[in-house]
Amino acid sequence: MKIKGPIRALGAMSGTSLDGIDAAVLVTDGVTIEAFGESDYREYSDRERATLKAALGLWPEDDVAAAAKVVAHGHQALLGGFEGIDLVGFHGQTLAHYPDGRGTHQLGDGAALAQMLGWPVVWDFRSADVRLGGQGAPLAPFYHFALARWMQADAPLVFLNLGGVGNLTWIDPARTRPEDDGALLAFDTGPANALLDDALLKRRGTARDEGGALAASGTIHDGIVADFLSHPYFYRMPPKSLDRDTFTALAAAVVPLSDADAAATLTAASALAVAESLQHCPAPPAAIWVGGGGRHNATLMQMIAAATDIPVRPVEDAGLDGDMLEAQAFAYLAVRVARGLPTSCRGTTGVSAAVSGGTVSRNTSL
Repeated sequence: MKIKGPIRALGAMSGTSLDGIDAAVLVTDGVTIEAFGESDYREYSDRERATLKAALGLWPEDDVAAAAKVVAHGHQALLGGFEGIDLVGFHGQTLAHYPDGRGTHQLGDGAALAQMLGWPVVWDFRSADVRLGGQGAPLAPFYHFALARWMQADAPLVFLNLGGVGNLTWIDPARTRPEDDGALLAFDTGPANALLDDALLKRRGTARDEGGALAASGTIHDGIVADFLSHPYFYRMPPKSLDRDTFTALAAAVVPLSDADAAATLTAASALAVAESLQHCPAPPAAIWVGGGGRHNATLMQMIAAATDIPVRPVEDAGLDGDMLEAQAFAYLAVRVARGLPTSCRGTTGVSAAVSGGTVSRNTSL
């Protein structure tokens, strides 16, 4: 589609934490951020969350019909409440991600969603990158580069997303384009909230460790954390990415611990994984800007700051919405796909050349 100047793009993201769907409007031409628009959130019910969790690890040829209904209904209900939208960026729900094996699977039919909403939908963002040898993740870094320019950053910085899985983007804002050599380095750091949330749901029936209070009351079992950090993943050079269930051994190791000690140990593991990851960055960042649900966990934030000796700040301190960065990112990427601009490059996913990944579907009845 032809895009002249900024448009109202609506991005939707349902992450590996399986908590719900974020949706946010971004006014952009796919290069510059002009304005942040309205946003909304739809939480998954316990039944919906259980259905999605049961489908984790499945592929398109498997029976994913029940999970597909959850994704379709949830997105239609949420996105249909927006008005004046020019383009939708639909990420879908990641069920499996093994870029060095079977590939990647984001559940959701963007063509059907375009018919439901009446707006053009960009979807299947990751497959092209994986086909060309990339990791297919993370994809938010090109948006992070735009944010750094919007913030008028004058020194290298890191955006850290603490969702189900942690991922970071190191940015040199002095570069002209995100695909330029040395502009970006991005990769998954390790578990962020997923293992902790899963453990507390099973042990206490609660969705999360509110504010990190339980972890703050527990004792870290250093031996378990040390074993976790010996995982081969931490010795691989980036770019690299993870599946939600890569670190099942860590989840199993804390089973005998008390609730508080398990929370403390899992939180420390997530924090130290971030610290280990910073060793790969080309230069120390001036600050770590944190988005995702993990920024509300004061204990996790304090542990990261202590382990890195770098200022760790929620993105709200820069005037951003940490709950909506990922959704905004897919609005931004959707515009880039529609314009034929790259959405990933060697520094972000390891793909052999900068690639624009995504499929554009339109309402054929219009």
